Amino acid sequence: MAEQTTQQKSEERIVRILSKDIEGKMSVYSGLAKIKGISWSAANALCKILKIDKKRKIGLLTDEEIKKITDFAKNPKFPSHIKNRRKDFESGEDKHLIGGNLELQKEFDIKRLKKIRSYRGLRHSVGLPLREQRTRSNFRKNRRKGAGIKKKGKNK
Repeated sequence: MAEQTTQQKSEERIVRILSKDIEGKMSVYSGLAKIKGISWSAANALCKILKIDKKRKIGLLTDEEIKKITDFAKNPKFPSHIKNRRKDFESGEDKHLIGGNLELQKEFDIKRLKKIRSYRGLRHSVGLPLREQRTRSNFRKNRRKGAGIKKKGKNK
């Protein structure tokens, strides 16, 4: 009975991995995927490389296992097809960015595109889609609710 309550308490705790709070009830696999920069495939690869059961609850992980996950995620040894920044613009190497670093790098990339006045940079600055979608009916700004639709009801 006492063992069951301690297990229940550890499942209810909130685990902090890479500055992201994850509920203890989640599985390791889905909990890692909640972290910005770790996809489902990266979470699966991380669990396999570190030999952690991905169906296990994240609240039941020990502090050593959490530290091992954190250290590996900061400097992963994934295959290159899982990494999220292949052939980096400055260095040319494959990188895997996580959390705030990923957001900063994305922002720098967009600023670089705007600075060199590329098509994608211009579309970013105007706020239009980049990948050749049609813009006649979608991506409209300042749309009012039900514009042009008359209400059915009392006519005075």
